[in-house]
Amino acid sequence: MIIYRYIAYQVAIGFTIATAVLLPLFSFFDLLDQLDDVGKGTYHVTDAFLYTALLLPRRFIQIAPFVALLGTVIALGKLAVHSELIAMRVAGLSPTRISFVSLTIGILLLLFVTTLEHFVAPQLQQHAITNRAIALGLSAELGRNLGIWTRNEHNILRIGQMIHAQKAADIEILQLDQDGFLNTHTQAQYADITDNNVWELSNVITRSFTTDSISATRHHSLQWQSFLNPEDIATLTKPPESLSPFELARHVEFLRSTGQDAKSYALTLWRKAGSALMTIAMLLLSIPFVFGSIRAGLSNKLVFAALIGIAVYLLDQIIANVGLILDLNPALIALVPGLIMILLAYLWLRKTF
Repeated sequence: MIIYRYIAYQVAIGFTIATAVLLPLFSFFDLLDQLDDVGKGTYHVTDAFLYTALLLPRRFIQIAPFVALLGTVIALGKLAVHSELIAMRVAGLSPTRISFVSLTIGILLLLFVTTLEHFVAPQLQQHAITNRAIALGLSAELGRNLGIWTRNEHNILRIGQMIHAQKAADIEILQLDQDGFLNTHTQAQYADITDNNVWELSNVITRSFTTDSISATRHHSLQWQSFLNPEDIATLTKPPESLSPFELARHVEFLRSTGQDAKSYALTLWRKAGSALMTIAMLLLSIPFVFGSIRAGLSNKLVFAALIGIAVYLLDQIIANVGLILDLNPALIALVPGLIMILLAYLWLRKTF
């Protein structure tokens, strides 16, 4: 039907306008942050712009709920201001049928965001992080001078820095016996990592501990069968936010199977699902927002919608950080804000219609 296509077109235009306003704003802050590092190492202005450009898909994913809210308010608010909504209702279109069209376009937005989250944003963000680290001469490490720490049941591994995907430097391996006591401590200057998880250690010192003595042995090279595969190492050196849902789920399982704390990675994984819920909530919230004040000016609606978006964003951040501090369930922390907003939107819809 022509009128449905017209509404869908207006909603798509609204999403485009909201994206054109919000995405450059967030990217501008990214660029300002990167310009502070220009001149360090081989990091130039072009590198700062490239880093910002590669982060565009990630930023779009983050602002998607607010694009849904503001875009729908722009589209339906414009129709309301020009009395087109009233004309549609006089012609026999119910608010539910009008809303269904905007919800359909919103679901398409959500599918687009999901595609970006799985196949585009993680790869580009990781590429941006790698390029920046190379230009600044930084190593991939978790915490200054702490290196990367991981473990399984009988081994504790510290990697001082990852020179590249197949070579590490400043390696320490602590092997524990069945009772959890230190058995051997191996320190190596470098490690060449092969695809079958064998590490070729060079310039190695191995210390063996017994109840009576400590002995040290030097080796020019030594092979060690690692419990990490190259994918696990790559994951350890990336910020949780930059991982795809599949990579996050895989790494959470690895951390849990080796007895490590996986809450921060699990929270990041669940917050991706929470973001989808929040997008749906913003779509639902925007509908009674427009129909409930059909005579109000478009500018007033946009200001109010922006304030709601900012309040929801801050509330979501507070809940996530407080929940992590209080050691609450990651799924609960991530999903509750979106579920609450969906409930509020549903109650408002019932009251409006």
